Amino acid sequence: MKKFKLSTTIFQTLVAGSRNPIKSSSSLTEEQYKSVAKEKVDVVVIGAGVVGIAIARELAMKHGREVIVLESASTFGTGTSSRNSEVIHAGIYYPPNSLKAHLCVRGRQLLYKYCKQHDIPYKQIGKLIVATGSSEIPKLNTLMARGFENGVEGLKLMEGCEAMRMEPELQCVKALLSPASGIVDTHSLLLSLMGEAESYGTTFSYNTTVIGGHCDKDRIQLHVSESKAIKNHDGRSLLQPDVVLIPRLLVNSAGLGALALSKRFSGLDAGVIPTPYFARGCYFTLSNSKTPFEHLIYPIPEDGGLGVHVTLDLNGQVKFGPDVEWTDGIDDFSSFLNMFDYSVRGERAKQFYPEIRKYYPGLKDGSLEPGYAGIRPKVSGPKQVPNDFIIQGEDVHGIPGFINLFGIESPGLTSSLAIAEHVAARLKKE
Repeated sequence: MKKFKLSTTIFQTLVAGSRNPIKSSSSLTEEQYKSVAKEKVDVVVIGAGVVGIAIARELAMKHGREVIVLESASTFGTGTSSRNSEVIHAGIYYPPNSLKAHLCVRGRQLLYKYCKQHDIPYKQIGKLIVATGSSEIPKLNTLMARGFENGVEGLKLMEGCEAMRMEPELQCVKALLSPASGIVDTHSLLLSLMGEAESYGTTFSYNTTVIGGHCDKDRIQLHVSESKAIKNHDGRSLLQPDVVLIPRLLVNSAGLGALALSKRFSGLDAGVIPTPYFARGCYFTLSNSKTPFEHLIYPIPEDGGLGVHVTLDLNGQVKFGPDVEWTDGIDDFSSFLNMFDYSVRGERAKQFYPEIRKYYPGLKDGSLEPGYAGIRPKVSGPKQVPNDFIIQGEDVHGIPGFINLFGIESPGLTSSLAIAEHVAARLKKE
């Protein structure tokens, strides 16, 4: 197969002279379709976050595929992958036999092994999930039982006095110790995975946005544009693709834009695409230099998240967060370009202090400083039962060689290598 190459400007040699406007970015007339340059390729992965890069690496390195990763941003890992707690989760929280449970436990094992083999900075520092009142103890017992059922090693339920001996600044009545939990340098992980993918022939094309597609002869043909064309789009005229890519295998790992993108694939049954929800979360950092904790400290989970918890980075910086702020989505193109609101307003700290002081009463006024924010891509909304990861293949949408990844929120980072295994195995069957 011809090796697909990209020029400095996206597919410049392919699309020279092909600039006729089209009526729809996801449905072309026959004349318009003929006027746009087309290229058959082996595998396309949409999205250069940690999951997309892990999938590209898996397919290229272990299955010999020629992979192209299309990323709308100017570099890798700019979305959810770089705006999280950087925690390696043990696999406690998720319903038994769910994808989250299986892929988190498997992914944790793979991730620790990978970090050791590739000198990725990480620490297995352990986690304490704490009950700060007697009413929360039954929930802690439930988490303990669920963790055991999921195959999490080393869990220990302890009295508050024992936990507080481990962490003198902590206040709780009971705690669940998870020694398998840890932290990782996500940027180093991304660089390593990407380097391996590239060494096995994967091409990364940045500033490149998939704006839609259409189904033809059991394949999705992708409509691709330069990201700057979207940024400069006036919103009144209709945007055209620069090129149509026709992959044998396609993985939609577009993260926050995955659901919006799938709705722009003409011919894909809209009934199989879940409703998107977005949960914004802010982090605040501790301003003083002293680190009050040696373990991760987590409260009992709340609606939409795991609660405002204590995270340590590898430099000893203490972070608190994220909280949960359900937010409306944005238009499709803005979601493709990750144009969400990531600002952290200082006054939001007023909501953090009382939550943190439930387990860290020594937190001083004025010690929290705005850190950063992230957006969780969810497929369940407020007060709804949290949904599992959705890894959707031909058995659901009827299109061979095509995988949609929806709702890949936490524990997506921990699960990334296991998700890559799972997706590659699914594509091999299809």
